[in-house]
This record gives sequence, C-alpha cells and structure tokens, in this order.
Amino acid sequence: MKRTTVFIPEALERELQLCARQEGRPTASLVREALAEYVARHRPTPGLPAFVAAFASGRTDTAERHEDLVFRTLTPHDGTGDLPRAGRKSPRRRG
Repeated sequence: MKRTTVFIPEALERELQLCARQEGRPTASLVREALAEYVARHRPTPGLPAFVAAFASGRTDTAERHEDLVFRTLTPHDGTGDLPRAGRKSPRRRG
C-alpha cells in the first residue's frame, strides 16, 4: 500500500471522522473504499477501442471485404502469394 496526502475541507474531514466513529472503522479505510467505488464507476467500459467507427470511408461492403483488407499486405510463408481465407478452400498446387 502507498501512503498519499489528500487535502479536504475541514467540514468534510469532520463528517468523515464522524462516519468512521459510527462504523468503528479507521478513516483511511473509509477513504480507500470511497475512492475504489468512485474509480469503479468512472472506469471506461471495456469494449471496442475509441477509434472504431471514427472514420467514414463511404463504403458499405467493408464487412464483406474484411479479409482482403486485413491480409492484402501479408505474404504467406510458403511463397505462393496465395493466402487461405476463412470459409474458402485453399488454392490447389499444381505439380
């Protein structure tokens, strides 16, 4: 645990000390609990990154073309130049 200093108004300190006495707990414990609840309420919700849907390409077929868009700059390890795509059959080798 790390020690820190927080400046609060005197009236708030008195209220905090009163709450701590009524609950039979240390004031530091109440402050930690209150801060944890505050941070939990204000934590960004997990999900998509902030940049998702930030750009308008004007295209309506992006979902259908996602594999071509994602894989267009990749080269397969076998050097054929053909990348297998999900839902498609791998290209047959002649030989």
